[in-house]
Amino acid sequence: MRVIPAIDLREGRCVQLIGGAYDREAIRLDDPVDVARRWSESGFGVLHIVDLDAATGRGSNRNLVRRILESVECETQVGGGVRESEDVDDLLSSGADRVIVGTRALEDPDWISATASGNADRVIVAVDIRERVVVTHGWSGSLDRSYREVVADLGKLPLAGLLVTAVHREGLMSGTDLPLMKEVIEKSALPVQASGGITTIEDLRALKAVGVADVIIGMALYTGALDQRAVIEEFNQ
Repeated sequence: MRVIPAIDLREGRCVQLIGGAYDREAIRLDDPVDVARRWSESGFGVLHIVDLDAATGRGSNRNLVRRILESVECETQVGGGVRESEDVDDLLSSGADRVIVGTRALEDPDWISATASGNADRVIVAVDIRERVVVTHGWSGSLDRSYREVVADLGKLPLAGLLVTAVHREGLMSGTDLPLMKEVIEKSALPVQASGGITTIEDLRALKAVGVADVIIGMALYTGALDQRAVIEEFNQ
């Protein structure tokens, strides 16, 4: 299992939000390119880059994303507001190893089927879940399908994996939603990445034990609650 630092972009800055709420910003760093470079040089093998402004229709940090991709040598996965085939093509051609799609993938089965088939093992679908409801459009909308059904259907496609975020735990440093992750893994034929509330080494070990492939961590790394050296030594070999 790999641990992947999150680089969430808002208004040209690297931020961490509490519970996904834009009025509850806990971390704001002025130079996301430097942040990305430092995570990469520390020994993390993958970076998770998300354009929060694009995800919520507030703007775009695409040029900043390109600068980050040019500045690091490790693997990258990029998402946030990716709702057109051109967006996927642009990010992959800009150097992203994988592209994360969310809302469009969940609302348009034909589109994600064609996109996955045309970019086999290079597309990840984000399934954001708040209190067992799938949320979309930057967590401001919801899907009228159960997450179990969504996960099962996506498992039929040639995706690189599923990114499952427990939105109700995001940024709260209250621990992972292990029962949710375990159930998704049982339902999914794809590798599962877990995100939301992961705070301790014990959280990481528990997720590894149930079969999580990768873990996305933000707040716990930025605040120092998790020691990055210990994390790299145990999980990024």
